[in-house]
Amino acid sequence: MARPDILALALGWTLAAPPAAGDIAYVTNQNGGSVSILDLAAGTELAQVPLPGQPAGIAVAADGFFAVSPDTKSLRRFDASGHQTGQVALDGGPIGIAHDPLRGRVFVSDWYNARLWVVDAAAMALTGTLETGAAPAGLAVSPDGRWLASADKEAGQVSVFDLENLARMGTVPVGTRPFGLGFAPDGRLFVGNVGSNDVSVVDVDRRLVLATVPDGDQPYGVAFARGRAFVTNQHADTVSVIDLATLAALAEIAVGEYPEGIDATANGATIVVANWFSNSVSLIDAETLTVTAEIATGDGPRAFGRFIAKRGD
Repeated sequence: MARPDILALALGWTLAAPPAAGDIAYVTNQNGGSVSILDLAAGTELAQVPLPGQPAGIAVAADGFFAVSPDTKSLRRFDASGHQTGQVALDGGPIGIAHDPLRGRVFVSDWYNARLWVVDAAAMALTGTLETGAAPAGLAVSPDGRWLASADKEAGQVSVFDLENLARMGTVPVGTRPFGLGFAPDGRLFVGNVGSNDVSVVDVDRRLVLATVPDGDQPYGVAFARGRAFVTNQHADTVSVIDLATLAALAEIAVGEYPEGIDATANGATIVVANWFSNSVSLIDAETLTVTAEIATGDGPRAFGRFIAKRGD
C-alpha cells in the first residue's frame, strides 16, 4: 500500500500539521473518499486526508481517530494530523464504530452478518466477535465505560453488552429501524428510529424503554449539550432539540441538506452537523439554538459516530 502522505500528494490533497489547541472535527466524506479535518474555532478546513472505500463510520481517540470503509472492508487508524498508522481487514459490511478508551478497544458493526468485531486498538488486530440482531448500525459506549450499545436496525432492537467481560446482557425492543444512538450524560440511551420517526429513550441498566419521543422525518444521529438532546432528521433537513429533563420538544432547527452525523464540542457550546448532500457542516449554538456558521467539507460528509476531538491541552 502506498504511504498516505505520498498518495495525498499524488491526488492533490494535503495533510495537515498536528492541530493546535481547540476543537477539531474529523468528518468522513463518503462520496469523496476522504476525511475533512476542520478547525471549528477558525471555521476552516485544515486538510483532506485520502480514505478510499466510501468511508462512513468515525471514532475519535486521544491521539487521533479511527475510520471505517465499507467498500474496502477495512478499519484504519490515523494520528491527529491524518497520517495512517494502522489498518485491519474486516470481511463483511463494516459501518458503525465506537472506541473504548478504558480498555484500548474498537468495536465495528457488521451490517451483513449480525455481529460486532472487537479490535485491539494498539495492535490493530481482530480479537473476537459479538452476536447482535440483524443489520447492526450505530454503536455507542456509555459515559461510565460500563456499557456498549448496538442499534440492530432490521431487528428493531438495541443489543447491550457489558464492556468488562463483553457478555451480551440482553436486548431492548425500540422503534422501527433504529440506526444512530448515543448515551446522554446521565446514562440514558437515546435511539433514533428512522422507520417510525421517533426517538426511544432507554434505561440500559434495566433494559427497558422509558419513553418514546416523536421526532422529525427520519431521525438519524444524536448528540447532547446544555441539558438537551439534538437529533438529525435526514429527510426534513433539520435538527430536533429535546429537553433532557422533561423530554419535551424545544425546537426544530433548519440545517443543510440530508443531515446525518452530529456531535458536540468539548465545552458543550456548539453542536456540529454533517450535511451529506450539502457538502458542509452546520454549527449550532447549543444555548440559543441558532445556526452560527457553515464550513465546507469534501463530497458527501457522513461523520457517523463521535467525530470531534479536543487537541493541544
